[in-house]
Amino acid sequence: MDPIGKQLLDIAKKELGYTEKGDGYTKFGNWWTENVDGDKNDYFKTAPWCDMFLAWAADKADVTEQAGQFAATVDHAKWFEKHDAWGGEPEPGAIVFYDWNGSEDIDRIDHVGIVEKVDGKTLHTIEGNADGYKLMRKTRDMDSVVGFGYPSKVKVEAKYTPKHAAPAPTVDQVGDRATSTNTQEGEHVVPDQLPTQEVVLGGILAFVLCGTVALAAGRAAAART
Repeated sequence: MDPIGKQLLDIAKKELGYTEKGDGYTKFGNWWTENVDGDKNDYFKTAPWCDMFLAWAADKADVTEQAGQFAATVDHAKWFEKHDAWGGEPEPGAIVFYDWNGSEDIDRIDHVGIVEKVDGKTLHTIEGNADGYKLMRKTRDMDSVVGFGYPSKVKVEAKYTPKHAAPAPTVDQVGDRATSTNTQEGEHVVPDQLPTQEVVLGGILAFVLCGTVALAAGRAAAART
């Protein structure tokens, strides 16, 4: 069992029986329009939704980086191929891609589902837009399978954080630092430092007084001679 695929299956099982509206509208297409498509094109609200369902499930399971996020099955299959996560062996949790004409050509893929169980050459799957309108379990043989995408084999680049980098300060820490800075700036004028200034002023005053006394004594001595 592909571990990432298992998470997708857990989401998919809860949606079994979902049926598109009469005009083709689905909540998966609507989700794609509102949250993924940059132009918010209403086309997707009623478009074929087999792959948009998987994108929605991946988002719910928080495994988009491993499972991909596509509305087009060909692009999705090529994405797995690019990430060295593409192959021909079925396994539970794998994403299965079909060409109903049996061409085995990745450029002619026209449907996608997720493998729930493998029984010899028989696949038991869960598929969105199955039979053109519903989310349901299907039993398929390998004749129409082009290949499989394996979500757990997709290498996700880890976000690099330098070992010496300190974590960003919290709001409380920023407030504490601001308070600390203000307090330190205030220490330049606190009364505890005033005695130092008084000593300096006192020394200057004593020097002036001594000079005055000495000058007076000199004048008195000069008067007696």
